Amino acid sequence: MQIIKNIPKLKTRAKDAHKGDFGKVCIIAGSIGMSGAAALAGKAALRAGAGLVRVATPKSVLPIIASIEPSFTTIPLPEDNEGKIAANAINAILNFIPDNDCLAFGPGVGITGEVRSVLEKLLSQNGLRLVIDADGLNNLSKITDWPQFTKADCILTPHPGEMERLWTGLIRTPLPADRREQAVEMANRTKAVVVLKGAGTVVTDGLKVYVNKTGNPGMATGGTGDVLTGIITALVGQGLSNLDAAVLGVYVHGLAGDIAAKKTGQISLIATDVIDSLGEAFKKM
Repeated sequence: MQIIKNIPKLKTRAKDAHKGDFGKVCIIAGSIGMSGAAALAGKAALRAGAGLVRVATPKSVLPIIASIEPSFTTIPLPEDNEGKIAANAINAILNFIPDNDCLAFGPGVGITGEVRSVLEKLLSQNGLRLVIDADGLNNLSKITDWPQFTKADCILTPHPGEMERLWTGLIRTPLPADRREQAVEMANRTKAVVVLKGAGTVVTDGLKVYVNKTGNPGMATGGTGDVLTGIITALVGQGLSNLDAAVLGVYVHGLAGDIAAKKTGQISLIATDVIDSLGEAFKKM
């Protein structure tokens, strides 16, 4: 097992660059009561350098999300009676996949059979670069033997609880106590890059492993995971490999959290503070 010690970096931007050079990404997120998750991920993707960010969300919450940040565009999706993504939303999603370099799925989408059917279809898309987080992972844990039909190139970003659910649904043997062992085994079983969040976040593709040292307990607050999703998605969109995007994303996310904590203190730190500190974090690198 190779230990990753060097943090990947983005290329210097050319003077004649335009927004198309820095990736087009789409974040499928949100539902009634969870509009903030979608907005946080979208805004973080912008601050992490994506040239064009779209947020695809149930049509009833779209006005809320659009009002939070004018710099990303929005796509209305069909919804069920509870304001969650409906199964027939996949038709719209499949239409805009070719226009994007990377998709993210999961923040605030809820757990339903219809949402799950959308995710299954995304997994079957050959060559799709897909970041799955939050409720995306909770839905994934309920899909039987999903790695067998998956053609998408995935990054999974579970926290410990989501990892336990994924493990139970897929591997069906006791979860090891060692976090590195958990992440490596999940990566090998799924052929995905795994980001096991928490103190000392573990990133691995099953062959190489990185253990993060940035970040602080103040980041244990709602929304910071959505921020990480946006960051990693943006970095994939800018041309980094899934592993490099995950390593750099985790590092700069934690670094921004450390910068924010110096300003607000750990107790008062919230997810938007991390986004607001991303610029300084990237400059430090």
